[in-house]
Amino acid sequence: MIKKGEIVYGKITNILGYGAFVSVGEYDGLVHISEFSDNYVRNIYDYVKVGEKVKLKVLDVDEENKKLKLSYKFINKTRGVKCEVPKYKIGFKTLKENINVFIEKQLKEHKDLNETEVLHEIIEKNKISQVGS
Repeated sequence: MIKKGEIVYGKITNILGYGAFVSVGEYDGLVHISEFSDNYVRNIYDYVKVGEKVKLKVLDVDEENKKLKLSYKFINKTRGVKCEVPKYKIGFKTLKENINVFIEKQLKEHKDLNETEVLHEIIEKNKISQVGS
């Protein structure tokens, strides 16, 4: 008995404009044209040929009629990289906690200006960027 979510091997038995028919043991399956790629599929023959054995994911099972809905793209992605998403600590420190670090950084970048001139320059930059927003 095949279950939804399983990975199966099947043989392509026929190809029509809307999908490919697959034989998976005693089950008949269909890979709809939308299940070949996330992109536009002009021709299913670009992906599979009649008689070819392919690895597929089971999307749905009709046990009574022994029919399967299958996905080719889930197993055979042609782009993208499967990887683990990095974990980041999301959050921020208040202005009160970071103002001294911010001012020191700005002073280092503008060594020729004193603290007051640096603050005025920062204020002017922010006024200009706020007007453009």
